[in-house]
Amino acid sequence: MSEIRSDIAALQAFCEATLAAAGADAPSANAAARAMLHASRLGVDSHGVRLLPHYDLVFRGGRLNTAPQMTFTRQRAGSGLLDADDAHGALAAYTAADHAYDLAREAGIGAVGISNTSHFGPAGAYALAMAEAGMIGIIMCHSDSFVRLHEGAERFHGTNPIAAAVPTLSGAPWLFDMATSAVPYNRVQLYKSLGRDLPDETASDRDGVDTRDPNLVEMLAPLGGAFGFKGAGLAGLVEICSGLLTGMKISPEILPMGGPDITTARGMGAFVICIDPEGFVGRDILLAGMDRYLGALRSSAARHGGTVLAPGDREWAEAAERRRLGVPLDPETAAAFLRLAEGAGIAAPFS
Repeated sequence: MSEIRSDIAALQAFCEATLAAAGADAPSANAAARAMLHASRLGVDSHGVRLLPHYDLVFRGGRLNTAPQMTFTRQRAGSGLLDADDAHGALAAYTAADHAYDLAREAGIGAVGISNTSHFGPAGAYALAMAEAGMIGIIMCHSDSFVRLHEGAERFHGTNPIAAAVPTLSGAPWLFDMATSAVPYNRVQLYKSLGRDLPDETASDRDGVDTRDPNLVEMLAPLGGAFGFKGAGLAGLVEICSGLLTGMKISPEILPMGGPDITTARGMGAFVICIDPEGFVGRDILLAGMDRYLGALRSSAARHGGTVLAPGDREWAEAAERRRLGVPLDPETAAAFLRLAEGAGIAAPFS
């Protein structure tokens, strides 16, 4: 099959139309599509539009509330809780980021815990939204067990991502987005679709033994390889903030994302922090400092054959390329889109 690429605007419209056909209200469909296109635009394909078939399935199945009534409760000057009412995780995260922004404008820092949420896709999308509003944004979320502990032989933590974004003076925001597992599970699915081997020390078989074959993967390894206790510790921090501070389940108690039950809400949590530079040294000083820091970083000596990049540099370069050429779709995703288009009675986003 020749490479399939799709225009970004066409993909956005297709995602929204597909989810609307599945019953999602306009805010839910828009937020989910916005988050997926953030990832696909920046080259994070594991969390991009390839998630659309799953979201279509769980909206139709009843796991997600198609018209959630979210409620925000302010607890202190700079903190609050958002009950997402089993909304799509992207809608909950963008909404919580807005509330955290309002709190930070008043208190300097705003922290919002999210309860009764669901899979939210690319964590960086929500951190970036805060950075684009002039703030420092930090977000994290736990998920169902799929990552073994360091030297463990069974699933325990979720991939439990952390993302942060900071505005800059002369370019795109500094953007850091990572799973606390060695790779996200959707990367395994993507490599399976592409027929590629996984990198070393990223996943394990049913006995906890490393494997590069995506077809044999039963669990992911924590970030850090031989020093995987660091990734496991970071996953635990995400668990505490996302699950315990929000009164939600812990990873081993959460229904699997891809499990057979698509009717029961998963009871997940997430955690958002927004920092207003004006509550500290001020926006102008922060931006000048970021400019100085990134200039020094990018001019730092690279080892032979290497390139020194700041977090986000690769993604912004890829975004420019994809604006020009379109978003590539792997064969499995392209086939799924044709099925979705036929079922919803809409045009596919490619010819």
